[in-house]
Amino acid sequence: MLQDIQAAVGMQALDKRALELTREIATLPKHVAEIEKKLESHQRKLDVDKAALTANQRERKTREAEIQAQEQKISKLRDQMLQAKTNDQYRAFQNEIGFCEKEIRKAEDRILDLMGESEALTANVAVAEGALKAERAHVEAEKKVARDRTDQDKAALAELGKQREELRISMTPALYTTYEKLRRTRAGVAISEAADGRCLACNIAIRLQFLQELMRQDSVKCCENCGRILVYNPPVSFEGLTGAPAPAHPAAQ
Repeated sequence: MLQDIQAAVGMQALDKRALELTREIATLPKHVAEIEKKLESHQRKLDVDKAALTANQRERKTREAEIQAQEQKISKLRDQMLQAKTNDQYRAFQNEIGFCEKEIRKAEDRILDLMGESEALTANVAVAEGALKAERAHVEAEKKVARDRTDQDKAALAELGKQREELRISMTPALYTTYEKLRRTRAGVAISEAADGRCLACNIAIRLQFLQELMRQDSVKCCENCGRILVYNPPVSFEGLTGAPAPAHPAAQ
């Protein structure tokens, strides 16, 4: 194979790897964003649980204030009841005191309910805080892995760039220009193998005379259909695979 073609084949391998690294570098921030979304969901769960617990505590204070207000009202009513002039006034004070006591019992019952709910809400908050802490640690670890991988990929990409430049210098300007044009217009694949009488990129049969010229490997040949630079891939002989001569055909015995 021509040295020029060998350089082009090596360059295509480097370009393929560089494309893989570039895509991975572009994908890593998306991966980080996805795992951060999981962290956000844990934070939202904790916020909801904390809000529910805060609302519970707020209502308990409200009910406790209502009880205190009703007790103060009862105390005043009892003082006023002592000054009642008639039985009707006395009974009116009693009825009002009874109503206040009923309101106190309702508030106390509600406080008991809230206390029961508070235990579950407090447990939920504790669980949510633990889950958030664990998820945050996981996210930070994943982000570090992503950052390290990005740094490694960028370093590898820089090294590939150096190797590519060395290959570019070793190629003739005409072939490099052809290679770059094909790489841009043929989805990054500028070189194709010729095997079994076909171009493996476009799968079109190669003319016999053209194939014979390609097999000599003394000049750069491009596929007459897709235009890619062709590299002849000779069939592997039995001897080449095993180091031994091929077995005789039964008909020859």
